[in-house]
Amino acid sequence: MAKILLEMKNIVKEFPGVKALDNVNLTVEEGEIHAICGENGAGKSTLMNVLSGIYPYGSYSGDIVYDGEICKFQKIKDSEAKGIVIIHQELALVPLLTIGENMFLGNERGSAARIDWSETFAKADELLGMVGLKDSSKTLVKDIGVGKQQLVEIAKALGKKVRLLILDEPTASLNETESKHLLDLMLKFKQQGMTCIIISHKLNEISYVADKITVIRDGSSIMTLDKKKDDFSEDTIIAAMVGRSLTDRFPKREPKIGEVCFEVKNWCVDHPIYDGIKVCDNVNFNLRRGEVLGISGLMGAGRTELAMSIFGRSYGANIRGQIFLNGKEVSFPNVKSAIKNKIAYVTEDRKGNGLILTESISKNTTSANPGKISKNYVIDFDKERLYSQQMAKEMHTKCASVDENVGNLSGGNMQKVLLGKWLFAEPDILILDEPTRGIDVGAKYEIYCIINKMVAEGKSVIMISSEMPEILGMCDRIYVMNEGRMIAEMNGKDATQEKIMTCIINSGK
Repeated sequence: MAKILLEMKNIVKEFPGVKALDNVNLTVEEGEIHAICGENGAGKSTLMNVLSGIYPYGSYSGDIVYDGEICKFQKIKDSEAKGIVIIHQELALVPLLTIGENMFLGNERGSAARIDWSETFAKADELLGMVGLKDSSKTLVKDIGVGKQQLVEIAKALGKKVRLLILDEPTASLNETESKHLLDLMLKFKQQGMTCIIISHKLNEISYVADKITVIRDGSSIMTLDKKKDDFSEDTIIAAMVGRSLTDRFPKREPKIGEVCFEVKNWCVDHPIYDGIKVCDNVNFNLRRGEVLGISGLMGAGRTELAMSIFGRSYGANIRGQIFLNGKEVSFPNVKSAIKNKIAYVTEDRKGNGLILTESISKNTTSANPGKISKNYVIDFDKERLYSQQMAKEMHTKCASVDENVGNLSGGNMQKVLLGKWLFAEPDILILDEPTRGIDVGAKYEIYCIINKMVAEGKSVIMISSEMPEILGMCDRIYVMNEGRMIAEMNGKDATQEKIMTCIINSGK
């Protein structure tokens, strides 16, 4: 029988007005990959923050037994000293430092008086080789992509002599190739005796790597499934997560598509920093009333750059081309003018560009349309609170109250606040950029229902997504984008993952 490395017994963690964890139990055996699944706000990240010492002993009740010893971690350094290392969804790297400097930040090589840079970079290169990253450790972090940054975080963990590696949504921002590499790396570490805990909403990835799955719902541990003994199907996991079976991932809709309401012609956008690089190259597309239009493509295809450049020229340089709204040529020189013309853009970067994390749910919800809750530039706070409560109820946002800071919410509930913010602006055209990234299947379904409700009312949605099933399941029509160009257009009913990938591959020849 395998040795039990970790036991978390009857863990209870409360925040003001909310019991985040309610007698949660978790048992992890040495050398296994153990997945933790649950809806947004279920308590998954909170449980891992308790384990890693981010929430210190005394701020919760229950016991952590690690390697046969009861642990009372007061800070993250305490858990790291035992070989427990957590990698958060939001990567903790300093962009303007080198990879090597980041890897040993707070864990410097050398003496108290002097850092040994030769040893630092040599050891960093050795660790990078272990995770399959060929970049020099002297490369600045800002000059590598998100997928490589994730590998840097893992290499950084290896430098701390990790025994238990915790990965919180490690593939949320990665493409399929990068995700597969990361998952295979976990399997490799498992063969070497490392223990891993992974939190993820991507159930196909969970099924691929995990030996066991513990499901948490509403702050309580519901069940643990063993791959060798139990049904590991996605339907079983979903039913445990949401408390009901989800027979269809995408809600049914009868499309009622009208005339063209939005059109972009000959749209070109240059890179804002590097001269001579076009991020959008003569792009043409149109959108119809009551339509969900998908824009598919690999990461770096130019989809986000296209959306942001259209939305008040918020990205890019030397932007040229034409935009037609209801047959009339228009121009959006800034974001305010786009909002005034009933265009909204839900960014993929909810923490960086979408929300003010230090402000309340209420203030964030009304921020895109302050005129609706004010008179003569004076805000009616009662009206602001009432509208925010209505939006939170409609979005099924889990929160103590709308006075709670957005930064305290789970990623999925932040996404609901972000979407609610732009729905409050009452747009006719809603551009959604990776709208369900890092969100559980139940919350995804709720967002899909909101999208369907919008288009049923005659409004229109442009959906940018790297999740192919989402594009195929939700969109009436799909454009395929690659290297800044629109390379194909197809009816949603006729589209397949194979057809889309074939278009991308052939366009690069």
